[in-house]
Amino acid sequence: MSVAVITGASRGLGLALARALARRGWSLVLDARGAPALAEVAGELAEWTAVAALPGDVADARHRAALLEAAAGLGGLDLLVNNASVLGAEPLVPLADQPLEGFRHALEVNVTAPLALVQQALPLLRRSAAGAVVCVSSDAAVEAYPTWGGYGAAKAALDQLSAVLAQEEPGLRVWAVDPGDMLTALYTAAVPEDTELGGRALPEAVAPAFLALLDRRPPSGRYTAAALLDPAGTRR
Repeated sequence: MSVAVITGASRGLGLALARALARRGWSLVLDARGAPALAEVAGELAEWTAVAALPGDVADARHRAALLEAAAGLGGLDLLVNNASVLGAEPLVPLADQPLEGFRHALEVNVTAPLALVQQALPLLRRSAAGAVVCVSSDAAVEAYPTWGGYGAAKAALDQLSAVLAQEEPGLRVWAVDPGDMLTALYTAAVPEDTELGGRALPEAVAPAFLALLDRRPPSGRYTAAALLDPAGTRR
């Protein structure tokens, strides 16, 4: 039985991934800050598989340790999905107005916490026959969009950590994935004035791209969901 830890799993892409893996029989350790929403998700997915739901903040070292202890209790760890993110400002603002405390918090949650989780998870991942790390990225990590500078900088740092980790851990797969434009609560908080949401994909439509990674196990690297869903697609 494969085991995955998914952060930010009570809504959006994290929830969509949890549902998709549960239907495949993966055992799951799920994290989110909102206890009621996470408990509801756990109750839903328990019909499919074993679920350990631990509400908390990935920026908390004790919480991260508890996530990995739960994974060990389920048999080990085959997949770590660093999905939890914060914006650093809600709504987003130009860099001239970016609150520095918000930026520090974005770096802590979007960069430092994933690195800390990876460090603690490596002993379990190295023992897996197919250990993998997925870091959810963003096109804001590679494109210069006004007001997305703080969030994009944090995601760019996460991309670089993923690339270096792939070099240092050749026995694992390390994938940074840009899911593309999605209709999520995070985006609504970032740009509440955007009323043209029809072109944004639902997270459930993006989750198959992550399953394609697990099925095909391409080389470590940065991928877009669009390319993964296209058989002729390539890395980006």
